[in-house]
Amino acid sequence: MRLLIAGWQGQIARALVEMAPGRPDVMACAVGRAALDICEAKSIERALSAISPTVVINSAAYTAVDKAESEPERAFALNRDGARLLAEASAKRGIPMIHISTDYVFDGTKQGPYTEDDEASPATVFGRSKLEGEEAVRATNPKHLILRTSWIFSPTGRNFVKTMLAQAGEHESVRVVDDQRGSPTYAPHLVTAILDLAATVSKPGAVVPWGVYNAANTGTTTWRGFAEEVFERSRSLGGPSAKVEPIRSTDYPTAAARPANSELDCSKLDRTFGLRLPPWQTGVAACVERILKG
Repeated sequence: MRLLIAGWQGQIARALVEMAPGRPDVMACAVGRAALDICEAKSIERALSAISPTVVINSAAYTAVDKAESEPERAFALNRDGARLLAEASAKRGIPMIHISTDYVFDGTKQGPYTEDDEASPATVFGRSKLEGEEAVRATNPKHLILRTSWIFSPTGRNFVKTMLAQAGEHESVRVVDDQRGSPTYAPHLVTAILDLAATVSKPGAVVPWGVYNAANTGTTTWRGFAEEVFERSRSLGGPSAKVEPIRSTDYPTAAARPANSELDCSKLDRTFGLRLPPWQTGVAACVERILKG
């Protein structure tokens, strides 16, 4: 199985490149923008011709949620238009595509976890660009799996866990929002599911229930609860820790409104493919240990 991975600098792409070689008969090719610009059709064709993938994984995205409010053209160019071009080129070659999306396609006002059948209603430029990217993929490549995930963290890149550990190294206490709920998702856990799905869809003659699936670690918490778990794990390993002071979203204003509820019901993924991501606390433990070990 040959994987073409778009978005090589992101947390998911990095985890894919790290973990894919551990699978038998898997070659993962993560292509940087110099070799694959998903906003350029000719660049996509060159990459597809060079790699001849059996599955395309699109983890490329404009993820600067606040900055997107002031530069929507860039967000839509990558998250919508780039996704469409990649899906079109993949479809012409009959290549299945796994496209990574986000909980931001919802406005966060629902009581209880979101399912795939809930109406999307993004409240931010980032969310709208990702939703229109989903729609573009669905419209252009019938062989698609769209995975909506949330609160990604890993030992690499910029993320909440690394930020909290850095803050704990400098301050005795940190102020963290406590009125937003979601499912922290450890990139390697999500990648395990992605690789399993890629293996399934690449089998000759496989009958695949294409469509949209929620994919996040099991369980939910607030950002405050997330921070406290990070510090507890760090403290147990002799790492930095801090007291967490809960605050409300209104105490930490941002250019883009964060969903108050980012909970995702992932039972469809379990029912259909038998895939269930581990509890989010397991991901935190693994992530903190790797960061502290350097």
